[in-house]
Amino acid sequence: MSITASIWLVILAALVAANLPFINQRWAVVGPVAQGRKPMWARLLEMLVLYFLVGGLALLLERRAGQIAPQGWEFYAVTGALFLTLAFPGFVYRYLVHRRD
Repeated sequence: MSITASIWLVILAALVAANLPFINQRWAVVGPVAQGRKPMWARLLEMLVLYFLVGGLALLLERRAGQIAPQGWEFYAVTGALFLTLAFPGFVYRYLVHRRD
């Protein structure tokens, strides 16, 4: 896989993973369906776990491409902010657009 393809794969995986907690009502994305509404803290916890899973995928792809570049706290601050930004469409759908009957 080329470097460009792996970059786009990580971006696409981050986009899907960031919106997944807002789109479904299952606990931990694959668990049982939540009774009633899933609380916001659970969605944020799922986002945190998915952030680390996407980071693991990125680390795996970077290791396959060559040497892993060292990252400081700035890297994690920027990627965390990017992950939250990518979650915006799911948040808008769940809390601002989605009508409950």
